[in-house]
Amino acid sequence: MPATITIYCKNNKTYVEVPMGASLLEIYEAAGSPLASRPMNAYVNNKVEGLMYRCWNPKDVEFMDYSRMSGMRAYVRSLCHIFAKAINDMLPNATLYLEHPVSKGYYCIIKNGKKVDQAMIGKIKARMHKIIAEDIPFVRKDIRTEEAAILFRERGMDDKADLVETAGLLYTTYYELDGYIDFFYGCLTPSTGYIHLFDIEPYFDGLLLRVPQRDHIHELAPVTCQNKMFEVYKEHLTLQRTVGVDTVGDLNKAIEKGLSSEIIMVSEAMQEKQIAHIAQDIAEAYQEGVRIVLIAGPSSSGKTTLSKKLEIQLITNLLHPVSISLDNYFLNRVDTPKDENGEYDFESLYALDLPYLNSDLKRILAGEEIHLPSFSFETGTRVYKGKKLKLKENSVLVIEGIHGLNPELTSFIEEKYKYRVYVSALTTISLDHHNWIPTTDNRLLRRIVRDYRFRGYSAKDTISRWNSVRKGEDQWIFPYQENADAMFNSAMLYELAALRKFAEPILTEVRESDEENAEAYRLIRFLRYFNYISDTELPGTSLLREFLGGGTFKY
Repeated sequence: MPATITIYCKNNKTYVEVPMGASLLEIYEAAGSPLASRPMNAYVNNKVEGLMYRCWNPKDVEFMDYSRMSGMRAYVRSLCHIFAKAINDMLPNATLYLEHPVSKGYYCIIKNGKKVDQAMIGKIKARMHKIIAEDIPFVRKDIRTEEAAILFRERGMDDKADLVETAGLLYTTYYELDGYIDFFYGCLTPSTGYIHLFDIEPYFDGLLLRVPQRDHIHELAPVTCQNKMFEVYKEHLTLQRTVGVDTVGDLNKAIEKGLSSEIIMVSEAMQEKQIAHIAQDIAEAYQEGVRIVLIAGPSSSGKTTLSKKLEIQLITNLLHPVSISLDNYFLNRVDTPKDENGEYDFESLYALDLPYLNSDLKRILAGEEIHLPSFSFETGTRVYKGKKLKLKENSVLVIEGIHGLNPELTSFIEEKYKYRVYVSALTTISLDHHNWIPTTDNRLLRRIVRDYRFRGYSAKDTISRWNSVRKGEDQWIFPYQENADAMFNSAMLYELAALRKFAEPILTEVRESDEENAEAYRLIRFLRYFNYISDTELPGTSLLREFLGGGTFKY
């Protein structure tokens, strides 16, 4: 009899005996196919693996379907490989750029010397459907990096060759689909038949690759209007191409050539230019009656530093900024609403004392002096420290907090008094032409470093809270981002290279037995592609100092 091993399936909390060397797909069937929908990949001892991964020793296994972020990533990567393969079949001389997420999909450009029309889109989709119907396997290949670089260059994939060569890894993994090769830094589904739903449609000067909703897998995610955000992305992509740093491979080569200082200076100057433009726009709006500037954005987007920098620029426009943090208007903890799990929901708009806030704002705008409250996070209660606030003749009130763009926040204040700024780390640099960097990864890494260095939280703590934070952002922040009068991109070309040396040792503290290890391990593997940039080159006023420390501003 063949030797067997024992696998613990976490999905249904059962032990199963399987032959030594069984694949995860075989283990899934042996465990009774415990998911309601098809698995996309699995956590094996709290590390993500593809379903063709073979187990030779006892393991803990948890299968992931599309509703889990890890499963969705595998689905999208596999869809992208099919998309790239179809374009290569239909337009062999074209270059595909999978640039960034937007409007609940993924923005793409096909460069072929002319615009891709609706007829060609139809042909590409038809080819993709045929590839899916044939259920062709994705074949994983692991080869020495120098051989992979040669292979990529032979196929005209210099961006991938540059990435793997500059990352310094001994071996490289790529996937082959019916003779067409591609590189992804995470696992794919076993075969093309796992892709059950997608669409492609024109989007501005490119295409939008659409995917299913996470919670309704048989429906496409609805296209949402994100025109302002799209324009911010385009502006920063143009900057990248101007300085010749479009991908991480480009960035690594620039660092190797000793050009990191120039890249840092350009990135910082771009942000200062953005802030100066916003301040000038506010100054002009001030002449029309604006008195309140509302700054909002998701977690670790850099709202606090933007507020401080914007105040400086407002002064140069002869305005007197007065700042308020929405955190000062939290309800007493005992009055805070709770989520469906019975936990305090600090992400909710209703965790704030809205009537009190609006009363104070009305009084401020009427020229009255108010006693500014403060919130003690230690006691969970509102306190007063004797701080007073009154606007001068040329004052503008700067309010910073995650709910700043929500109309309900300041519903008692007339619109003519308000100017809204949305800030987020809209990461535009990509690993290569087919591997964008999610903005959420950028923000999560910022938060892991900041929480560890200044708030006493481990990477495990931060990662465990991240899903709840993201859920709150989806409900309370993202629906209102297009309400902004101005959008500010806080991401910088170089920042992940600077974050790497801080994040890696923090992430390695997460233990294998921790559920959060899967995410920690994924982030460590992702960071390997970046060459280090020393934080000593960062100016004291850099927004990144909010997370690394050592800056000019006090937080």
